[in-house]
Amino acid sequence: MEMPLPDPAVLAQKPRLVERLLQVLPPEAVIHDEMETRAYECDALTAYRCPPLVAVLPSSTAEVAAVLKICHDMGVPVVPRGSGTSLAGGALPTADSVILGVARMNDVLETDYENRVIRVQTGRTNLSVTGAVEEEDFFYAPDPSSQLACAIAGNIGMNSGGAHCLKYGVTTNNLMGVTMVLMDGTVVELGGAHLDPGGLDLLGVICGSEGQLGVVTEATLRILHKPEGARPVLMGFDSNEVAGECVSDIIRAGVLPVAIEFMDRPVIRATEAFAGAGYPDCEALLIVEVEGSEAEIAEQLGLILEIARRHNPVELRESTSAEESARIWLGRKSAFGAMGQINDYMCLDGTIPVSQLPYVLRRIGEMSQQYGLGVGNVFHAGDGNMHPLILFDANKPGDLELCEAFGADVLKLCVEVGGCLTGEHGVGIEKRDLMVDQFAPDDLDIQMAVKDVFDPQWLLNPAKVFPLAASLGRRAG
Repeated sequence: MEMPLPDPAVLAQKPRLVERLLQVLPPEAVIHDEMETRAYECDALTAYRCPPLVAVLPSSTAEVAAVLKICHDMGVPVVPRGSGTSLAGGALPTADSVILGVARMNDVLETDYENRVIRVQTGRTNLSVTGAVEEEDFFYAPDPSSQLACAIAGNIGMNSGGAHCLKYGVTTNNLMGVTMVLMDGTVVELGGAHLDPGGLDLLGVICGSEGQLGVVTEATLRILHKPEGARPVLMGFDSNEVAGECVSDIIRAGVLPVAIEFMDRPVIRATEAFAGAGYPDCEALLIVEVEGSEAEIAEQLGLILEIARRHNPVELRESTSAEESARIWLGRKSAFGAMGQINDYMCLDGTIPVSQLPYVLRRIGEMSQQYGLGVGNVFHAGDGNMHPLILFDANKPGDLELCEAFGADVLKLCVEVGGCLTGEHGVGIEKRDLMVDQFAPDDLDIQMAVKDVFDPQWLLNPAKVFPLAASLGRRAG
């Protein structure tokens, strides 16, 4: 994956840059030793690494503004970083950049249960937002698989979702306002603790912008009352295509489960060896969860089970207790870690129309044979957000490049059937050169024109999202 060469003029400024940063941040918040900066050389897309020039860990919006103003004045690129869990290289630094991590900015600033909002610093982890309100029977809905570790900052940057996004939406549907610092140090407020503010929907532009437009330091989030109850059902099928057809039929019937999760045989076997959740030995399984009152749950599950039986499942298992529900979800929540126990893998993230699930799953299987690389499928089937895990050997010359080519073909397939390149991981560096497969030149030009407004010098998160040649030309211009 090509990255721009470092600017010698910026590298030469390191002593002065460090000196100025130490004037606005405490010593422990400025990391400039070459060995120590290696802790920030990559995110969760670990195939690509590059230590930054400096890493900084501010504790407030004011400190972020001071850092950005210094970097703007000196022409130093800045890479915003939440918890570093990006699977698309969204927080990969360049050798001449400053990593700006918000991990120390993790306070709850305000909680308003009457109006169902919470305001937090964006270094706070996703799961700990729910942790801050669950004693009052509230929760924060978006739940990425990495929710124990991922930060709200990254969730906003990539517009993350999770298993429950089918019913509750992704981050943009639960984000009400932000405090954001522009590259020149200007602090702006967008949205707030109210619905549908007037004027341009700039909040919609910011959510999913991958750190290209500014550094979000505070967020006002929607919190919801916990449902009366929830119950999952596990369904096993003898083929991926049949499981995909079952998903399409559930959605077509007008039922709205809180989640529909898909796992195929390679993932089932890995999770069983890793977590021992008691899954059936089958080609594919679905976990479908509904919530509400007991009457609502019974009505929804009755219809879902009726649909499932039309597809001749090898097993149907409806939870009868909280312990059984936890076991049904155990394997799914362990899937990515379980697959990492058996192989190196690259986790993709493309979105397709639900009706295309059977076809796309079949084509991925055919591509697996073509490339000679295994693939495991685990994803949010209800909204068509797919996460194929392509297995490869990182120590075998050429395997990574083969894996990348396989992944590119899968993502192009998603676009061909009417989907898009990303559902929640973002574009980062992983998909930037595939943007031309989804967007026409005029579309990309308009997107880059938006960045021109927010970041005229193109210093924020360099070499991401847009094709490299286009972004370098824009910065030079």
